[in-house]
Amino acid sequence: MTSSPNRAFLTVIPETNPEVLRGVASAVRIQILRLLRQQGPLNVNQIGALLELPQSTVAANVLVLEQCRLIETELVKAAKGQQKICHVRFDDIVIRLDGPAPQRQRDLVEVAMPLGLYTSCDVQAPCGLCSQRGVIGLLDVPDFFLDPARVEAMLLWFSRGFVEYKFPNNAKLLGAQVKGVEFSLEMSSEVPGTSLDWPSDITLWVNGTKIGTWTSPSDYGDKRGVLTPRWWKLEGSQYGRLTHWVVNEHGTFLDGLRISDVTLAALKLEEHHSIRLRIGIEDSAKHPGGLNIFGRQFGNHEQDIVMRLRLA
Repeated sequence: MTSSPNRAFLTVIPETNPEVLRGVASAVRIQILRLLRQQGPLNVNQIGALLELPQSTVAANVLVLEQCRLIETELVKAAKGQQKICHVRFDDIVIRLDGPAPQRQRDLVEVAMPLGLYTSCDVQAPCGLCSQRGVIGLLDVPDFFLDPARVEAMLLWFSRGFVEYKFPNNAKLLGAQVKGVEFSLEMSSEVPGTSLDWPSDITLWVNGTKIGTWTSPSDYGDKRGVLTPRWWKLEGSQYGRLTHWVVNEHGTFLDGLRISDVTLAALKLEEHHSIRLRIGIEDSAKHPGGLNIFGRQFGNHEQDIVMRLRLA
C-alpha cells in the first residue's frame, strides 16, 4: 500500500493477493466499499438502510470484506449492547496486469497453516485465543483450546505447554528428496499486559525432535501491531518477531545463525506422511516467559505459520 496525505491506495498483484479479488468480486461489496468511502464510518444497520438491503445480507458481506482486509471494524457501545462500526481502508484499489505471472518453483513446496488448526495442545493459564473479531471462548481456560471455534484464531497465547501442527509431507507424495525444511512464524513472549523486558525460551520440535530454542526478549506492546484490530486493547500483546527456522544437512539455523547440531537426517522425513511442528515452553526452560503466536490478521506480518520444503 502507498499513500498520499489525502488518499490511500492498494496495489494488487492478482497471483499474490487472491483474497482481495474475492472481496471486490461482488456488486454488493463494491456498493458497501463505495458507500463507506463517501459517507465515512457506518454501522451495519446504517449501511443496510442506505443501500436498501437486508441486515443479514450486509452482515455477510461485511464479514467477507473484513476477512479480505478491505475494511476494518470496531465494536462500540450502543443503546442496547454493542454495534459494529465499519471503516473503509482504501480510497483506490489498483489491480496490476503488467509483468509476467510468477512461475512456481520446481524445487520448493510451501504450505501455510492457519494458526487455529493445531492438532494437539497442552497449555497452562494464563492463556487465550482471539479471532480477528473477538475473544474465542473464555480467557485463562485451557479447555477452550479444544473449542471448534479455534479454527478462526489469529492470536493465541499461553504460559507453559505447547501447540502442535501437522503439515502434509508433500515431498513424499511427489517422490522427491528433501534438502531442507523451513518454518516461518511471528512470536513473542507472554506476560499479563506487556513488557519490553520479558525474556522467554521458546522451543520448536519437528517430528518429536527438538531442533532449537529462541529466547524472545519481549512481549511487545510499545505500539499497536500493523494488523492488530482496533478492538484489541493497547494493554495486550501487539506484535512479535518474524522468526525463520531452517534445518538442513549442516544443522539448524534461526534467522541465519546456527543454533543446534540437529540435521535434516535426524527428522526422518522420508518415514512420515506428515511433518509435525510443535511450538512451546519447556518445563525446564531457564526463562519460562510464555508465548504469543500471531496469525495473518494480528501482529505485524500478514502470514500464517509457513512451512517450506526445499527439494533436491
